[in-house]
Amino acid sequence: MPESAWKLLFYTLSWSYGIYLLFFTDYPFFYDPPSVFYDWKKGMDVPTDIAIAYLLQCSFYGHSIYATAYMDTWRKDSVVMLLHHVVTLTLIAFSYAFRYHNVGILVLFLHDVSDVQLEFTKLNVYFKHRGGVYHRLNDVISNIGCLTFSVSWFWFRLYWFPLKVLYATCYSSLQLVPNIPFYFFFNALLLVLTLMNIYWFLYIVLFVAKVLMGQMQEVNDVREYDVEDSKKTTTAKKKEAGLQLPNALKEGMHLKNGLVKDKRL
Repeated sequence: MPESAWKLLFYTLSWSYGIYLLFFTDYPFFYDPPSVFYDWKKGMDVPTDIAIAYLLQCSFYGHSIYATAYMDTWRKDSVVMLLHHVVTLTLIAFSYAFRYHNVGILVLFLHDVSDVQLEFTKLNVYFKHRGGVYHRLNDVISNIGCLTFSVSWFWFRLYWFPLKVLYATCYSSLQLVPNIPFYFFFNALLLVLTLMNIYWFLYIVLFVAKVLMGQMQEVNDVREYDVEDSKKTTTAKKKEAGLQLPNALKEGMHLKNGLVKDKRL
């Protein structure tokens, strides 16, 4: 739970700052994606407000690599998550160094919104059973959060991300900046990011399918390893071990002070 609370705080602040940059300043990147390359040139100055966003994101994902590997609960997709953090940190660092920061702000905004809803929903999943009492309000909120998270993931990461970011980086960049440096490198990383978004969306589809088929009665993380099965297996092994009697007893003999004696009258 502390992991989700910390991530919810960060993503909420990060996405809110992204909203400020894209909708309350003069940056037209969201409504006019090709504008991320208007007047682009090598060594151009990075605006202070964008540099602040980059500093925060770079620090967070640098920490996330360590946290995923050594601190967080290990899940079925942890390897992919680790790869995601490495790719994201690489994109952040190199896009800043080569002045593709305008694209970076748009990428971060389109991704953070889903993470806000994910962590908020997970917290309500944890809170619905606390103190040995079932809390219906948290259960309802978690169900609603799961629905909005699923929709936002598809809309922001699988629809708007290719429509706005990939269109600008793959097509508009060549039209506005011929021979733009590191074209294939950055687009390859963005395509890897897209593939990972599709991979995680399959987990979302799996979850929805389980709910519709009645295999899942409440919101749970389908990325978790099957803890219940492992518990059952462990319990069964313990019971089996507890029922194993010494061969001496099976043969009609009993133990006394560690010595085997015949049960004879």
